This record gives sequence, structure tokens and C-alpha cells, in this order.
Amino acid sequence: METAMTQGNRGRYYDERETWDPQRRESDLFARLPAQIAHAKAHAPVYAKLLAHVDPKAITSRAALAQLPVVRKSELLELQKQARPFGGFATVGWGRDMLRVFSSPGPIYEPEGRGEDAYGQARALFAAGFAEGDLVHNTFSYHLTPAGVMIESGAHALGCTVFPGGVGQTELQVQAIADLKPTAYAGTPSFLRILIQKCREAGVEMSFRKALVSGEACPPALQREFAEAGIDVYQSYGTADVGLIAYETWAREGLVLAEHIIVEIVRPGGTEPVPEGEVGEVVVTTFNPVYPLIRFGTGDLSAILPGISPCGRTNTRIRGWLGRADQTTKVKGMFVHPSQVLAVASRHPEVRRARLVVENPNLSDVMILECEVAGGDEGLRLAIETTLREITKLRGEVRFVPPGSLPNDGKVIDDRRKYD
Repeated sequence: METAMTQGNRGRYYDERETWDPQRRESDLFARLPAQIAHAKAHAPVYAKLLAHVDPKAITSRAALAQLPVVRKSELLELQKQARPFGGFATVGWGRDMLRVFSSPGPIYEPEGRGEDAYGQARALFAAGFAEGDLVHNTFSYHLTPAGVMIESGAHALGCTVFPGGVGQTELQVQAIADLKPTAYAGTPSFLRILIQKCREAGVEMSFRKALVSGEACPPALQREFAEAGIDVYQSYGTADVGLIAYETWAREGLVLAEHIIVEIVRPGGTEPVPEGEVGEVVVTTFNPVYPLIRFGTGDLSAILPGISPCGRTNTRIRGWLGRADQTTKVKGMFVHPSQVLAVASRHPEVRRARLVVENPNLSDVMILECEVAGGDEGLRLAIETTLREITKLRGEVRFVPPGSLPNDGKVIDDRRKYD
């Protein structure tokens, strides 16, 4: 496991890999890749089939890797239904080698292996200025999904202490800020904004001086608010399946890729990498021995930025999250799938068609489920809202519209959020 060679000094690096010559990094990753592919074929049933005719020793370059099939996150739900619990992607079963199991919306189950900073988050936290001696107020969820544990394991690797705030219970979280005076925050940008506002209302001094935010966009207007509150905020990008994918540095030019994975930008719906600078789907190959993912299509869109970051880190940079390759979207840090919207509608026969609209008034995500219903009443509306919350694990408003009024354009989720 990599360790930090410096602690908390802006302009320094988590380890020497961050300043390697790019060709050295590329050679190292692809020298290790054949063994990972062989491991996946031998121990993960799905890869024994998908890569049956692949010689792992031949996959030593990006061109060779690009010949392998892409397995997309949108396919995992069905694959896991066919072969519980992990669709044949895990290499171990219950026991010492599998520390936890998480459930993301769908549900999609993710196994966690043992090891310090198993998700690679320490690198992003370090770049955001987190260091030994910080008390990290972690508001990512510790329930069902892995985000809370991801951040906690990375913070512990840096020598930080963690307050596991989780989501909600705002009054108790404000009280903890007043009593403990945590120096660092981890969570979604929208919840950080809420905590700042609630502390002001309660007359509590906001003690956060640094933050790592993820799960949502953090537009410039929101970044300015945080700066005015005296908080130095950095963004990171990752998934429940992979862990950290990319992170922001003081240069504020895109996101630098993590060192422990191979990332390709691939044509949405296809397998061919797009030219540098073109928007495509983020496809990741991991070296996780418990949950090896070979050419895993995240469904997220991004693009490669040319050149090297002024911060001195030499790994490839991406522009950040640019949307979804499919209609799946993230709301308050949680994925919402079109199949979930259809599942809500199917439970209520009065609903002829439904469309989930996502907006962000005041830079806070809001879900509105528009339902074509003839003569619906308040009881039905409340019942559908309850179903929406049960299936997506998020609160949303239900709005009835006349039958035939929703556009016939194939959209199940309409993301109308705007960022200035």
C-alpha cells in the first residue's frame, strides 16, 4: 500500500508516482495488467466467459486493451440478477477476504476487500490539504452505500480522525461542529451549503477550513460561496464500484487521474476510444484482486485535457463529470436509473406514463415525478411519493399532468439542472 511521503504541504505529493514520467507510469500499469486479467479469468466466472479466447500475456498496451469487450454499469443490474450476489465479478466469497458488502441503487451490490485505503481516496484527500491532526466531518452515507467508508479509509491512511456524521440530522451535526470544531469536511457540496447556513442561523462558528466534495456538480457560484465562508474546497470523482477515479489539485485545471487504475475515454455505446479532447464514456480497468473490473463502463461522460497539470502531477487529466452516457443520473450523490422510474409507475396502475424531472433551484437538487393521471387525488399523490422514496432512497415531489401531455421523445429522466 502506498503511503504519503509528505503530510499536508500544498504543492507536495502523496507519493512519488504522481510525478513519474508518463511513459514510466504507462509501462508500469501495462506490465501489471496481464496478471490481473489472468487472475480475473481464473477466479471471476463472468470473465472466464467474456475473455475465454483472450491471452492475458498479449494485453500489454492500450491498443490491445481496446480489443476487449466493455462491460457497462447499466448491465450490472441484470447480470447480478442472473447470478447473485455479484454477477460473477467477485473472486472471493464471504469470509476474511471480503470485509463488507454495499448496496447501491438498483440494487447493485459491491464487495469490499481488505486493506488500508482500499478505494484510493487518500490521494484525493491529500491533494485537498487533509493531513494528520485533522478532524474530518464525514457526511457521506455509511448506510448501504460505500461512500462514507471510502472517505473514512482514506482519511485514516493520512492519520486523520473521523467524525462519522453521515447524512441528515442537521441539528445534531451542527451541534457536533460547535462542540468538536472539525477542521475538514467531506460530503456533497449541497450538504456543505446547508451546514454553513444552519451554523449561521444557530450562531455556531463554522470551523471547516478545507473540504473534499463529490457526488454532485460544484459550480463556480457555489465555489465562491464556500470561499467566502473561508473553506478551501476541492472536488473528486469516483464510483462505488471503482473508488477514486480522478481528483482536483490546486491548479484547478480539470481532474488528475488516480494512479491505481487505467482509464479510457470510449465512444458512448461502443468500445473504441475517442480522440483526445472528444467527449466519451469513462471506462476503467482496475487492479482490485477481489472485484476485478476489466474495461468497466461507468456511464459517465468526460474528455481528456491535453498537457500536464501546473501542479506538477504528471498523470492524464480529464475535464470532470460532463453528464451521463445513458439517462441514468446522479441526484444528491445517488444514482437514479430509468428502470427505477418505470418501477414506481408500475406499482400504481393509475399512472399511464411517468417522467422524472431533475432541477436545481438555489443549486440544490430537486426531483419531480411527472405522472400522466386522469383525476388523481391527494391520497394517490402521497402514495406515489412514498413509492418513489422507497425505490430511489430519495425524496421527490409528484406532479399530475393530463394524459397525453408528456413529450413522446423516449425520455424517462429529464435532467434540467443548470450551473453557472
